[in-house]
Formats: sequence, structure tokens, C-alpha cells
Amino acid sequence: MRTIQEIQKQLIDDFSLLENGNEKFDYLIDLGQSMPELDADQKSEANLVKGCQSSVWFSIKSEDERLYIKADSDSLIVKGIAAMLVQIFSGQKAVDILAADMGFIEQIGLWRQLSSQRGNGLTAMLTHIRASAEVCCKH
Repeated sequence: MRTIQEIQKQLIDDFSLLENGNEKFDYLIDLGQSMPELDADQKSEANLVKGCQSSVWFSIKSEDERLYIKADSDSLIVKGIAAMLVQIFSGQKAVDILAADMGFIEQIGLWRQLSSQRGNGLTAMLTHIRASAEVCCKH
């Protein structure tokens, strides 16, 4: 399995090929569309990320100190952002998730492209994943 840093490096490389914000959003939409939808029972209040304008759910299971993450959203761009986070964090050790440097988001130019609501949503998604990693580390 690739490390968080290796996956982030690949995303930086992928985004560097895109010339403008529209292409970046198209890429995020493609990422989201490649991710399977969550089952209806996984779109529960417990899995709903608080602080997102759009509805976004993370189904997170911990096993052997690793988190396994699935996600879905009712917004194409938000689902793409969630898919990117799933790509980075699913299958990784909880301790590595907590230690991960998220500076790559700035490197790919995503913060500059997101509205303040989507930026807040991205922060909420990261907080949600980190909270699950913290719970995993305590067990």
C-alpha cells in the first residue's frame, strides 16, 4: 500500500497538469463519479459530516489500527473532494492520518479555487476523519 505522502505526491502531479480552476473542478467531479455510492443505511445522521453546506457522509470502520473509509455527497464537487480524501486516507494507519501534513491542498491550488463554504466543508471533512483516527488510536 502506498503511503499518505506518496498518494499526495501523485495528486500534486495530477493537478499540476491542469491549467485552470475549471479543469481542477472537472477532475474532482471525475474522482467523485468514480467512487461508488454509499448504501442508504450508511447515509445516516451518525455518518453525516457536520459543518458542510452540502450533505456529505463518511462511513468509517477501524480494523487493525487502520481506517477504512467510504464517502458520498449530494454535490458533485464535494463528492470529488471526499473521494480525494478517501483515496489518501482509506487503509492507512490511524496514527499516520493524525500525523499527515495536509499542505498538499495548498500545493494543488484547491484552497484558492474553493468558495468559503466549500473550504469550510473540506475542513469539516478533515476534522471528521481525524476524529475517527483519534478514536481508533485510543482503542
